[in-house]
Amino acid sequence: MNYVPPLRSAGTIQQTRVKQPWPKDRLFRILSIDGGGIKGIFPASYLAEIEHRFLNGESIANYFDLIAGTSTGGIIALALGKGMSAKEALNIYTEQGKLIFPSSKGLGFWRGLQHAFAPKHDQSQLHNELLKVFGEQVIDSAKVRLVVPSFDGLRGEPFIYKTPHHPDYQKDRHKKFSDVALHTSAAPTYYPGVLNDGYIMIDGGLWANNPIMNALVDALSCYDVPRENIRILTIGTGDDAFTVKESQRRGGLLHWVKTAFSAASRAQSKNALGQAYLLIGKNNVLRIEPPESSQPIPLDDFSRARLELPPVARSLAESSGHLVLEKFLGDKADIFIKCSMT
Repeated sequence: MNYVPPLRSAGTIQQTRVKQPWPKDRLFRILSIDGGGIKGIFPASYLAEIEHRFLNGESIANYFDLIAGTSTGGIIALALGKGMSAKEALNIYTEQGKLIFPSSKGLGFWRGLQHAFAPKHDQSQLHNELLKVFGEQVIDSAKVRLVVPSFDGLRGEPFIYKTPHHPDYQKDRHKKFSDVALHTSAAPTYYPGVLNDGYIMIDGGLWANNPIMNALVDALSCYDVPRENIRILTIGTGDDAFTVKESQRRGGLLHWVKTAFSAASRAQSKNALGQAYLLIGKNNVLRIEPPESSQPIPLDDFSRARLELPPVARSLAESSGHLVLEKFLGDKADIFIKCSMT
């Protein structure tokens, strides 16, 4: 008989979560990183540039109280949570990216036909590279609070991995960094869903490609911190230019099949940003992302991402770095102390 795991949401508490104390004179600083496949080169490059310019190469994670990331952003968040610098996280992409996303150019019609019925890339390669980065370390060893969305395909439920930064958060402390990274980045069409103790884990970008609200709601529900004392640095990987064409306006599967996911992802991101602006004030949220492009970089195009995104990151760090310094780098975050099991 096949094991059917309980609903992840079955353990949801029925009352308001007991808020943990937070120093009244301390800001609560959040770093949120979007999904985007190999385009994770952009947020990693941007953060590495900030480290170089203002922190003498020290990890920027030391200046945030909570880091959230989905898919490729989840990998970066986990790397920072493990104690790596953004520069070291960037190396995951620049050194292993070509292995994780091998070029499919020149394979033509048959590769395209195969991709219509099977994942495009070999997930074992991604898993092997994640193991090299994270080893056997578990979430309980994280040096900063983490929020990493995924999705349970068995029940169709949102699934969020969290460090034990609240007494209610005990389910994930023994999960391996490498497994969580694999689960949040199992992008449909590119990789298969990952079997995990009866669950089927799929990319968190299906419902939270921009995890800013996951992070903000977590902070507000876990800590006694005024909304106006929260600051968020949110980094995207670049939206595709989007408009509904006349053929799409009339509807039909063939007119929408290639753009439905990107449209939904874009809408989720814009909506999440708008909600965060309303809750804590737009002046307390700094959004960094590449400009929209009419020729977007595919999620697995390592060559273009490696060539085009670092210069954009350097340019934006030049223009916005002083704001990051002013809003987020005034002093280090307090040491993260995990909640013990009760």
